[in-house]
Amino acid sequence: MYKFISSLLYFYIRTLGKGLIVKGKEHIPEHNKYVVTCTHESYNEVIMLGLALYPNEIHYMAKKELFQNKFFGDFLKSLNAFPVDRENPGPSTLKQPIKLLKDNKTVGIFPTGHRTKGNEEAPLKRGAVTIAMLSGSPILPAAYVGPKHIMGLITGQAMIKFGEPIETKSLPKSMKRNEKLEYLTKELEQRTKQLQADLKQYNITND
Repeated sequence: MYKFISSLLYFYIRTLGKGLIVKGKEHIPEHNKYVVTCTHESYNEVIMLGLALYPNEIHYMAKKELFQNKFFGDFLKSLNAFPVDRENPGPSTLKQPIKLLKDNKTVGIFPTGHRTKGNEEAPLKRGAVTIAMLSGSPILPAAYVGPKHIMGLITGQAMIKFGEPIETKSLPKSMKRNEKLEYLTKELEQRTKQLQADLKQYNITND
């Protein structure tokens, strides 16, 4: 289902409508084993991030509440989404994304853990960094600017910019685990903020 829908949207939004501009494509790793993160103000980022990395498929972490309805949950799973308990994360929360990464697949995470609005800032949770570090995968940071409403995907224009990947295996062995997590989290925050600042120079609508 993911391949079919993404191919359809890619044709209408990127090929036919020119509705998505992608910057920093040179930073996308050649292999698929990486964690991609992005700013999150609406559900449009989920779609546009997938189109920005097309034809590579992203496996998204999503809050477990979205899977409570069996039919909708099955639909989300067909789109490569998998449930996580954000309120009570435990070791089992890490197993599936780490397995996906070890199978050379891409995991998509919105580190703030929820959608933010306007200039609201939310601290980046450590989940993305922890998963990347435990699996030995790089983190590909991204930022989005563009329409926040679904119809804007067709009528508007959006832009996603990727930053330089953050390597998680090159840190000094003398650093303790918590020190590595703290360092990588701050690095991700800084690079994401810089990407957001870079996007402000482009005349892209947010309607």
